[in-house]
Amino acid sequence: MKHFTGINDLGPAGLEAILAKAAAWKAGPHPKHLIDKLLGMVFFNPSLRTRASFEAVMARGGGNAIVLEVGNGVWKLEDRLGAIMDGDRAEHVREAVPVLSRYVDALAVRTFAGGTNDDLDHSDPVMNAFRDLATVPVISMESAREHPCQGLADLLTVRETFGITRKIPVTLAWAPHIKPLPKAVPNSFLLSAAAAGCEVRVAHPKGFELHPSVLAQAEAYAQATGGSVSITHDLDAAVEGSQVIYAKAWGPATGSGLPTDAIKAYPEWMTSPRHLDQARADAIFLHCLPVRRNVEVSDAVLDHARCRVVEEAENRFHVQRAILDWIFE
Repeated sequence: MKHFTGINDLGPAGLEAILAKAAAWKAGPHPKHLIDKLLGMVFFNPSLRTRASFEAVMARGGGNAIVLEVGNGVWKLEDRLGAIMDGDRAEHVREAVPVLSRYVDALAVRTFAGGTNDDLDHSDPVMNAFRDLATVPVISMESAREHPCQGLADLLTVRETFGITRKIPVTLAWAPHIKPLPKAVPNSFLLSAAAAGCEVRVAHPKGFELHPSVLAQAEAYAQATGGSVSITHDLDAAVEGSQVIYAKAWGPATGSGLPTDAIKAYPEWMTSPRHLDQARADAIFLHCLPVRRNVEVSDAVLDHARCRVVEEAENRFHVQRAILDWIFE
């Protein structure tokens, strides 16, 4: 039984296969490869693109989806082992997940990081509980550690723009925000880009480091694929000559000593036309969406001809139907 809750479930070779199938299917008709398949979608947190794209994949592929919103028409779920359940969480995943597995062919789960402890978020407790307890494949629609479907869509966008990913210089650019955000999206872009052989430059202010284990995994992928990973605290240096600027906000690292509102303290890190001008003339801009205009990214960048955020969001559909095909093949 296959699961897809992180890039490590594919590895570089599997990532290449998914991107190739997604690209081929994008150029052709919708295959009816999900007839009689039922996907259970469990949302602990809100969604727009993820929910719509997965439901569209199932419908266009001939299958169906059941959407469950935890705490909104569905019992709040407890995931902690040994918990004394005298609060508002009425059901434990130890019962809920096996029951749901009896109804559907696969489970897709969306759960965000707690944001108070990087080590706890890195352990991905809710997603791993579903993996351990499910008797059907589990797919991540974002978790405390990764958002792997987003990472694949990002790389498909890079590949269809430039034809290749190996040796492409890409910048993962930290962005300011009104509140600290999880690290799942930057983790997945870094891991996916390294697994695809990109030369990844991670740029962020001091104190906003990604988890050491994620960095180590990305380094291992880069060594295997001929890519590279570098870290800098100088955004201008990072975007110089880059072919992709990927902006994303995330919160301070645990133990950094920075207050949570430090995410507002670096307005100069907002991606602006100046950064596009420093990149290559054919460079594209990416962001996972939703994006706060003129906080994370300026209007001028988001409305620029080289902004690819809509195409990037469309590619969620194409990589996810390839993932589901891989899951069920």
